[in-house]
Amino acid sequence: QLQLAESGGGLVQPGGSLRLSCVGSGFSLDYYAIGWFWQAPGKEREFVAAISWIVSSTYYADSVKGRFTISRDYAKNTLYLQMNSLKPEDTAFYYCAARRGPVRSARNEYDYWGQGTQVTVSS
Repeated sequence: QLQLAESGGGLVQPGGSLRLSCVGSGFSLDYYAIGWFWQAPGKEREFVAAISWIVSSTYYADSVKGRFTISRDYAKNTLYLQMNSLKPEDTAFYYCAARRGPVRSARNEYDYWGQGTQVTVSS
């Protein structure tokens, strides 16, 4: 069974950093584009970042560009989202998702989803 599992969320002060992980099981992530999405209470799930499967090209939402970095470790079948200079408005539930083919920013283009991890940025 194909599964994704996120970890690394938590409570952090504004300006702090967190690194989220997304581990794939039951399949290799090598041939999948991987996206990170966030969902704040009462809001829709939105695109944050994504990485392609061939050359690991990266894509970011404007709101996180320059602060977040997405990367992948093929040997560990794991994706990461390094989040720096965190702001209270980054508070949300974060999900990773996978799709075969090119990167897309629309959540309905992704086939597999993890259960998510909560990130709270507060003093």
